Amino acid sequence: MRVRRLAAVALVLAAVNLRPAVTSLGPVLEETRASLGMSATVAGLLTSVPAVCFALVGLTAPRLARRYGTDGVIAAGTAAIAIGLALSPLTASTALFVVLSALALAGIAVANVLLPVVVKQRFPDRVGAMTGMYAMALNVGASTAAAVTVPAARAFGGDWRIGLGCWAAVAAVALPPWLALARDHSASATGTPDTSPGPAPAVRLTRSPTAWALAVYFGLQATAAYVIIGWLPQIFRDAGLSAETAGLLFAVTSLLGVPLSFALAAVAGRLRHQSGIAVAIGVFGLAGYAGLWAAPDAAPWLWAVLLGIANCSFPLALTMIGMRGRDSATVIRLSSFAQSTGYLLSIPGPVLVGALYQHSGSWKAPLIFMALLMLPQVVAGFLAGRDRQIG
Repeated sequence: MRVRRLAAVALVLAAVNLRPAVTSLGPVLEETRASLGMSATVAGLLTSVPAVCFALVGLTAPRLARRYGTDGVIAAGTAAIAIGLALSPLTASTALFVVLSALALAGIAVANVLLPVVVKQRFPDRVGAMTGMYAMALNVGASTAAAVTVPAARAFGGDWRIGLGCWAAVAAVALPPWLALARDHSASATGTPDTSPGPAPAVRLTRSPTAWALAVYFGLQATAAYVIIGWLPQIFRDAGLSAETAGLLFAVTSLLGVPLSFALAAVAGRLRHQSGIAVAIGVFGLAGYAGLWAAPDAAPWLWAVLLGIANCSFPLALTMIGMRGRDSATVIRLSSFAQSTGYLLSIPGPVLVGALYQHSGSWKAPLIFMALLMLPQVVAGFLAGRDRQIG
C-alpha cells in the first residue's frame, strides 16, 4: 500500500512536468524570437521540436524500460527535464537553445510513453481514474506555465530567460519519488514483484487497424495541441490583445482540462465504446477554429473555452491506449507505437502553420488548415474508440 501511494504521488508530479517545457514558450515566443533572431518559419520549426523528440525518443522507451526498469527510466527522464530547462535559457545561440530544449523534451518523451504503463502495472483496476488523475495534473502544469511565465519574467525585470528557467525547479521536485520507486522493486499494485514489461507479444501492431487508428488520432490531436500551444497566444496578440491577456486566454485552454480530463477519462474508462466522445470533442474543435477565423477578438474567451474542450482529445487518447491493450506488455508497445507514430505524423503541422502565417500575413489560411485536419481526427477517433482489444 505504501508503494502504491508513493506511485500515485510520483505519477502526479511527473505529469505536472510533462508540458511546462512546451507551454511556457508560447507566451514569450515573441521576445524569444527577437532575442535569438528567429524568423516565423524557424519559430514554427521550434514548435515542432517537441513532436520530433517525442516520436524518436519515445520509440526507445520500451527497450530502456526492459533494461533499466520503468521507474528508473522515468527518474532519468525527470532529471533530463530539470537539466534542460535550467540550461536552455542561459544560451544566446538559437541552435544551442534548441539542443538543450530537446534534452528536456527527451525526458518528457520517455515519461509520455511509460506513464500509461505505470498505470496499467500498478493500478490495473483503476485505469480510467488514474489516467484522468495524471491527465488532470498534466493540465495543471501546462496551464500554470502558460499563465505564470510572463508575470515571472516581469517580476525579474522582464527577462524571458527567468520566466522559462524557473520551471526547472518544479521538475527537480518530481525526481525524489521516482528515485525511491526505482530503488524499491518489492511489490507492484497487485502485490506481485514489480517487473519491467516482458517479451513482446506475437501480435504485430502494424497489422492492427485499431493500433493505426489510435496512432492517427494521437497524431492529429498532437498537431492541434502543438499549434495551439505554439501559436494561440500569438493569434490573440495579433488580434490586438495584450501579452498578459493572451497568456491567460491560452491558460484557459489548459485549465479547462483540469476537471474535464479527470471526468472524461473516468467516464471513458467505464464505457466499452469511446467513439461518441471522440466525435463530440471534434465538433468543439471545429467551432473554436471557426470563431478564431471569423472574429478572434469578438469572443476570445469563448474560443479559448471551445479549444480547451477540444484539447481533451489527449486524455481520451491515453485512456483508449490503456484500454485497447490486453496487458501491460501490450500497453507499453501500443503506447510507444501510437505516440511515436502519432508525433511523427504531427511534425509538419506546426511548421506549415508558421509558413502559412509568414507568407499570407494573416491567420485565415492556417485556421482553415487546422479546421480541415479536424475532420480525419474525428474519423480516426471514431475507429479507435470501438470496443476492440489488442494482444
